Amino acid sequence: MTQPVDDVTMTFVGNATMLLRIGGFTLLTDPSFLHRGQRAYLGKGLWTKRLTDPALEPHELPSLDAVLLSHMHGDHWDDIATRSLDKATPVVTTQAAARALGRKGFTATSDLRPWQQHLLSAGDDELRITSVPGVHGPGPLAKVLPPVMGSVLELVRGGEVAWRGYISGDTLYRPFLGDVLERCGPLDVLIPHLGGTKALGLTVTMDARQGADLVELLKPPVTVPVHFDDYDRFKSPLGDFVAEVGRRGLPGSLRTVQRGETVSLRA
Repeated sequence: MTQPVDDVTMTFVGNATMLLRIGGFTLLTDPSFLHRGQRAYLGKGLWTKRLTDPALEPHELPSLDAVLLSHMHGDHWDDIATRSLDKATPVVTTQAAARALGRKGFTATSDLRPWQQHLLSAGDDELRITSVPGVHGPGPLAKVLPPVMGSVLELVRGGEVAWRGYISGDTLYRPFLGDVLERCGPLDVLIPHLGGTKALGLTVTMDARQGADLVELLKPPVTVPVHFDDYDRFKSPLGDFVAEVGRRGLPGSLRTVQRGETVSLRA
């Protein structure tokens, strides 16, 4: 597919794995390269089976400025990523995931607490990454599932924000996510992790209704959903989210993306 003539794009690799080109920066998110039929370990005896193949293999990746990891789960960082990625690659993630990656030999992790920031520089551009809190495990699952973060990414040029996007990470909808607007400002794009993932009978990622709630809360001009059909624990199809957004007549445009497709992240 032809690359859009744009300086802010996303190539969808699958699940929550994206190749982001933001100004002069190239980021990889939540690297998962398992193939169809392989299983990812989620901890505490929980597994999930992959139903699709990734659109890119590690050897096809360009040079990376950083990896952005929402949390340490086998469907977001797998053994292939551990073996294949350069151990000196900067990884921006949670404190818990940074500790785990340190044990795997990664030497350039940034362990962010909620609302902490990390800054990347390239020429006259800066990329500001702000950690946003999330709730992956409701109730009793809070002690079972790892801490998770969303991320606000801001392309800063000449001291001004030229573009701002929010990747939700594996969180459930909570009204406090509205703090993204209060703390960072209006968004150019929202990238929600959907799927209505089930673990021990409980929903642990946003389903169609919760995803639509987030769109209604943040009112982004563009929404690009990910994380919806790659593993067998997903119970809320992308079509349900599209239908719910349409039924409510929510603001902005919905930009769905297929694995291997590159789309603009600008309105």
